Amino acid sequence: MRCLERNSNCKVNLLLNILGKRSDGFHELETIMHPVALFDTLQFECASGQRVELSCSNPALSADSSNLVWRAATTFLDAAAIQDGVRIHLEKRIPLAAGLGGGSANAAVTLLALNEFFGSPLGPKQLESLAAGLGSDVPFFLQPFPALATGRGEQIAALGPLPALQGAFILLIHPGFGVSTRWAYEALATFPDALQGSKGRAQVLLSALRHCRLEEAGKLFYNALEAPVLRKFPVLQLYQEFLRENGAAATLMSGSGSTTFALVERQSAAQTLQEAFQARFGTQAWTAIARVDGRRSCDG
Repeated sequence: MRCLERNSNCKVNLLLNILGKRSDGFHELETIMHPVALFDTLQFECASGQRVELSCSNPALSADSSNLVWRAATTFLDAAAIQDGVRIHLEKRIPLAAGLGGGSANAAVTLLALNEFFGSPLGPKQLESLAAGLGSDVPFFLQPFPALATGRGEQIAALGPLPALQGAFILLIHPGFGVSTRWAYEALATFPDALQGSKGRAQVLLSALRHCRLEEAGKLFYNALEAPVLRKFPVLQLYQEFLRENGAAATLMSGSGSTTFALVERQSAAQTLQEAFQARFGTQAWTAIARVDGRRSCDG
């Protein structure tokens, strides 16, 4: 029996600048996304029963047509006119509703893996189109590099190395609760400055990441969705204040939250910061450390 296994990483947003609401109901934005080498794992094999059979290690995540993996698989099979069935198992490690893009990454990896599994019937442009139809973050995960995303987030421009991040480590903290992306965007209506951001912040940050030290570039990190989310969940603001006071060169909420991340220049500093955080806030929150250049370090 043919079987294929692929890892599915997550991301953080170094900047999420919202430029207003579009006529199609989405929001125009510019965002800088960076991959993080912390992974879910997906396994694919042929199935003789129903067209898509999905199982998941996390019982909190549905394994039906509401799951992005199921939707990605069905979308691919339809687009490629494939009648065979496929069985997929998702080993879930990335927290849910965390702002880390775990579900979007799972969907993108499903498209890529099934295309490989069935002999590459679809080309890159077709896969990009399918990915954009599944969700704004999904196209980012079709490629492995940091990227500038515009439009509603589906227009991806891969970036070269960002010198300020070379050798740096990231500490991720998920507090144990999620934030609805839909709610976060809708709540922007009461924060007009965050809803109508000034275009160009991404290029300013990219210039700093290319020419400045991490601590200086980190001052330009920005997430418009922090306006509603930190007001509703002030503990996330406390996290950021603590991380900055204890040596983080930069700290920000990723995506619509609730994950907060901190960047430091050395692994030992990340471990010290993780230990200090747990001593202050306890060990109930999920935390993970990884190299920003992609080599996995540890998680817990």
